[in-house]
Amino acid sequence: MFKIFMSTSIILLLTACSAKAIDPMEFAGQFKDKFSTEIKGDGIKLFVYSAKLATAADRNVTDASANRPPIDRRKQDARSYTQEMRDKQEFLELWTQQVQVGLDKTIAMTGYCKQGFIELSRYIEPERGEIRGECNDGATDEDINTFGR
Repeated sequence: MFKIFMSTSIILLLTACSAKAIDPMEFAGQFKDKFSTEIKGDGIKLFVYSAKLATAADRNVTDASANRPPIDRRKQDARSYTQEMRDKQEFLELWTQQVQVGLDKTIAMTGYCKQGFIELSRYIEPERGEIRGECNDGATDEDINTFGR
């Protein structure tokens, strides 16, 4: 009974230690983003927020992955493959959160959508993402002067 309890406790501790919280700040300084606006003639305010991971050259670092040999899937065991897929899923979740945080901060900094926005489309894939939206508020003269038509 004691062995079962100890084994269960160890497994729970290892699981808790290995489960790391997703922190979008891990991408700080590692991506490029762009915020494009368009104000239609009837005052509708549209935007496109796009983000992509900066390449090693963009960040002035050498790309060590270019020198690594490709993975031979025939020699890779099932556990390491499963872990690799889990890591890719966690990365995608983290990247999705980062794109959302980037959009939210950009909207707040620019003051473009003062009353929030409706998301028209979202396309997120590893290393790049794009969110299109329409502001809930119409364009004012100040918006037209600041953002153009």
